[in-house]
Amino acid sequence: MVNSAQAVNYFPSHDGEVLQFPFVVLHNVTWQTYQALLSDMGEHRSARLAFDHGTLEIKMPSKLHELINRLLERIITTLTEELGMSVLSLGSTTFDSEEVEQGVEPDSCFYIQSADRVNPEDNAPPQDFPPDLVVEVDITSSSRSRLNIYKTMGVPEIWRYSRQGLAILQLHEGQYVEREYSSTFALLSSEILKDFLERGRQSKNHNSLINELRMWLRNQNNIL
Repeated sequence: MVNSAQAVNYFPSHDGEVLQFPFVVLHNVTWQTYQALLSDMGEHRSARLAFDHGTLEIKMPSKLHELINRLLERIITTLTEELGMSVLSLGSTTFDSEEVEQGVEPDSCFYIQSADRVNPEDNAPPQDFPPDLVVEVDITSSSRSRLNIYKTMGVPEIWRYSRQGLAILQLHEGQYVEREYSSTFALLSSEILKDFLERGRQSKNHNSLINELRMWLRNQNNIL
């Protein structure tokens, strides 16, 4: 049950931006209530939930949110193809642990370096190792509060998109630190990603943009 639950419209002032839509934050929520909501809402839903020691966040992605998220998914998949890397995409799979009373549904997540450790026949996501790369798109809500959950999980790299651009966050000594280059894709900087994403926001053909990415990658490989 929810004890003295309080819903608020949460707009983090330290994000330096005005979010388009509010998202719901509930306090004093039990683990059992969180699990019941996941079960009642089912898998085929647009809302994404995050739970951290009694605080439950529910966000509803916007059209722009999904455009950027899907484009980032395609960029990551293309990178792994062109660089000959393994990849398993688990999308917005629910990761939760009653032991630490935390749960989260990323906008997108990928097993890349550890893809060969994932059992594709297991219905549940791996419990003993996290995704190698998580994507969070901050259009209708802020992912800052989710970083604590990803830190507990040990997610090594997060791509966090906001209206200011894309930040590459890497876990270093227990904290997320912004870096210029990705540790997953060493050729890729946040500025390059930002450029592709900004053009993607205005493009009516993402296939053309992905082809440009392929050509850029092949040119970089020829230089190296």
